Amino acid sequence: MEREEVLSRLTALDFMAVDMALYLDTHPYDKEGISIYNEILKEADNMRSIYEQKFGPLCSYRSISDSDRFKWVDNPWPWQNCFNYNLKGEIC
Repeated sequence: MEREEVLSRLTALDFMAVDMALYLDTHPYDKEGISIYNEILKEADNMRSIYEQKFGPLCSYRSISDSDRFKWVDNPWPWQNCFNYNLKGEIC
């Protein structure tokens, strides 16, 4: 997967997790909803791991994983255009 594909998928999964959490706020005993929420979290964690293995950390507190070097400074900052992916053909 390319960087933009992983970021796009991760953004969608994080949005779905927030949306499901809002649903579960009003339906806390919905077992199917809880199951869906947990699956979304697992998939988002997997995407986050894929991104960080290939492209570096997404958050400063996850920067030191398997080395003694603070890798956060190697990546563009989130507010820089080169960090964000392009929405091809999509309207925000």
